[in-house]
Amino acid sequence: MSCASELSQSHEYLSFRSSIPLRKIVVDSDNSKAWKIFDSGPRSVACPLICLPPVSGTADIYYKQVMGLASRGVRVISAEAPPYWNLKEWCDGFKRLIDILELGKVHIFGASLGGFIAQKFAELTRNFPRVVSLVLCNTFADTSVFEYNDSAALFWLLPSLVLKRMLMGNFTTDKVDTRMAESIDFMVEKLETLTQSELASRLTLNCTPNYVQPHLLSDIPVTIMDVWDESALSSHVREDLYKSYPHAKLAHLKSGGNFPYLSRSDEVNLHLLIHLRQFDGTELSSSYLSLHKMPPSQSPTDSEESPINYFNQSEKYVQIS
Repeated sequence: MSCASELSQSHEYLSFRSSIPLRKIVVDSDNSKAWKIFDSGPRSVACPLICLPPVSGTADIYYKQVMGLASRGVRVISAEAPPYWNLKEWCDGFKRLIDILELGKVHIFGASLGGFIAQKFAELTRNFPRVVSLVLCNTFADTSVFEYNDSAALFWLLPSLVLKRMLMGNFTTDKVDTRMAESIDFMVEKLETLTQSELASRLTLNCTPNYVQPHLLSDIPVTIMDVWDESALSSHVREDLYKSYPHAKLAHLKSGGNFPYLSRSDEVNLHLLIHLRQFDGTELSSSYLSLHKMPPSQSPTDSEESPINYFNQSEKYVQIS
């Protein structure tokens, strides 16, 4: 068994695990489908931010968002799905989860596969909208960009070791700083905890030919968050996502790799707050506090990184203020 990563031994992660319980919520009649969630923040908030992980992630990978946004009164739910083998089943299960939690509508922050599924859920529920807004991190709108399209139907046959090796190629530690290396080690540790059915079902969703119809989501506020350094997604994939949502706000991070929510959590949390504060004072707010008053500790000028760019595609670059 591999050694524990630096992040999993950090005070922040240990505090997260000791203060916020992992809940398992069964959403079907035969008790075979149980979602795992961490739910932090005031239960009086009925329109929380739900975080959906990538293929290799578990519910606790968003602990920095759960802990960081809690101080602003934001209710954050990090959710990990049980094995689902097609998108309709996944969306039906997610809808039942929302109903059980007595949530009317939600904001969704999704990374990679989590971002793709978030778009599909918004698309499939458009007649009875359940999604208020989307924040898409290092994600895509068309699964045809992945090389395993032709073999997606066979993933259920492959042993866990083979499936993990397929994913490990994205976990390179070349040309990364300390925080990025720590985030990779943490994600590798989480990948090792996933079962064969969890991995196979997620890879099946990720690689089965499918695409988002963005014109059906034109009335949903979208923020696209990505990094300018190397990540698993090519610049072509990122450009296609920008074209899919021409009115989306773009939140660029100078660096961060595949897992910026771990390696650049302060910047990611700041972008999430900026996205969510447009709903201040409405029934769709994710916080019982005003998000317009940024605390001094989260001022972008205090960041160790270069200034963050946050802009609307129809406008010029503007500095966060």
